[in-house]
Amino acid sequence: MLNTTPPAATNAALLVRRQAAVPRGVSVATPVFADRAENAELWDVEGRRYIDFAGGIAVLNVGHRHPKVVEAVQKQLEHFTHTAFQVCAYEPYIELAEKLNARAPFTGPAKTIFFTTGGEATENAVKIARAATGRTGVIAFCGGFHGRTLLATAMTGKVQPYKAPFGTLPGEIYHVPFPDGDVTVEDSLKMLGFLFASDIGPDNVAAIIIEPVQGEGGFRIAPPALLRHLRALCDQHGIKLIADEVQSGFARTGKLFGIEHSGIEPDLICVAKSLAGGMPLSGVIGRADLMDSVPPGGLGGTYAGAPLACAAALAVLDVIDEEKLIDRANAMGERLKARIAGWHKRTDLLPISQPRGLGAMVAFDVLERHAGEERRAGFAAKLCAMACEKGLIVLACGVQGATVRILTPLTASDALVDEGLDILEQALLDAAKA
Repeated sequence: MLNTTPPAATNAALLVRRQAAVPRGVSVATPVFADRAENAELWDVEGRRYIDFAGGIAVLNVGHRHPKVVEAVQKQLEHFTHTAFQVCAYEPYIELAEKLNARAPFTGPAKTIFFTTGGEATENAVKIARAATGRTGVIAFCGGFHGRTLLATAMTGKVQPYKAPFGTLPGEIYHVPFPDGDVTVEDSLKMLGFLFASDIGPDNVAAIIIEPVQGEGGFRIAPPALLRHLRALCDQHGIKLIADEVQSGFARTGKLFGIEHSGIEPDLICVAKSLAGGMPLSGVIGRADLMDSVPPGGLGGTYAGAPLACAAALAVLDVIDEEKLIDRANAMGERLKARIAGWHKRTDLLPISQPRGLGAMVAFDVLERHAGEERRAGFAAKLCAMACEKGLIVLACGVQGATVRILTPLTASDALVDEGLDILEQALLDAAKA
């Protein structure tokens, strides 16, 4: 009799199937295939346990399958899964908008519209700014990441791997250096002045978009002095300031929004990732008059603001408040930075920089003394791979790919965080020996 029982899944077998069925353009950071996950732990299809320091790339600030999020989604499932908000609206969308409007980090009334991905959020923020100003120019920063759709790719400040294969990208997108290392705030502002003099006048610029903390760019913090100058410049010339909070939002930095550390008020805020605890949801929060500059039909999407995702996001906001995750992010960040600072001083480990970051959005650079950038990036990737072999999922990032970033769920216990750091320390030791 023919045996119809499918073979047990293994990571190796699934990798072969993935290579045959899925294009190589979507990269995979680990050779691990998930079977289940809980809070800050994940088990693969072979039953092996991993500590999760990636959080689905900053999506799981409240952890995998938080009970309140699961309950909210299950409850919504009992009513309906989809109507399209443009066809038949529903209360969870409106309630979530109301709650975000109340917490928006700017004065005056706010309005919020929802989408599905971070790239949709950044693109629609630009659409809103263009409609409000009647202008088309957009200024972004080198090293910034704003998504992989075509306009978002144009705004992203990194050629490899995001731009190189795709030919001509949407025009009227301009980049200036982001302050870091040898580049000062004054240098960035000077280059912005050169841009206004040589390529586009400020009266033709609709928006300046910036991450309060660059995500893919290496967890580089936007200096408050830069943000203050940008706010003044935008006020002077009628330009809209967009804060891209896709990776830095929802308690990760020790504030609900990363821009709050600077004390300045943006005009538009892009949100996604940890907004809905693993459900696909993004949005743009903005000043009400600005948000209403687009006529009916100009914004939206079939799945934009899906009811299951809105229900999940309402639960996420409750969890952030009830479990005091903003305070937890600050405490976790101090714990992470203290441990990494100790590694920086040691000579038996792979050489690394001092830690940097806001709250629990923490990173360090692999230094590999006397080595070029390509070699440093290789060591960062190898370090992450070695950590994965030992049971820790952690990711590299950075303009040169030489940064290791930590995005532990804020709901992880101190004991679990310490266990993950022990694994990372051992990987640093083994990498030094290798």
